[in-house]
Amino acid sequence: MTNKKSNKAINIALWIAQGLLALMFIMAGLMKATQPIEALTEALPWVANTPLALVKFIGISELLGGLGLLIPSIFRWKTNLTILAALGLALVMILASGFHASRGEFSAIGMNVILLILALFIAWGRRKKAPILSKN
Repeated sequence: MTNKKSNKAINIALWIAQGLLALMFIMAGLMKATQPIEALTEALPWVANTPLALVKFIGISELLGGLGLLIPSIFRWKTNLTILAALGLALVMILASGFHASRGEFSAIGMNVILLILALFIAWGRRKKAPILSKN
């Protein structure tokens, strides 16, 4: 009985992590993908020295990754996409950490690490501890 309770707790924790991470990346991705560069520069100073195409690419990647954390799991369709989305977002956070480190923006790296850990927790949990089975 304890193992069943443990799996239920992990499943709940994974859903919370998926929801929070998805919300964060969907909001950040929409902002980067849709807002004018002037508005983005006010909120994210690094945007001023970054090619617009890269900023838009990052935004679209974050948006799709955030959707990928939720949609396959909610609809139980190709649920391995949730794992791939989590791993993709983990990669984005590794690259973001390197980017911020190269610019001397070390205060931004803490949030990158937290998001990286959450993404890896989701990938691990949905692969090993509490997988969601596809309807197919």
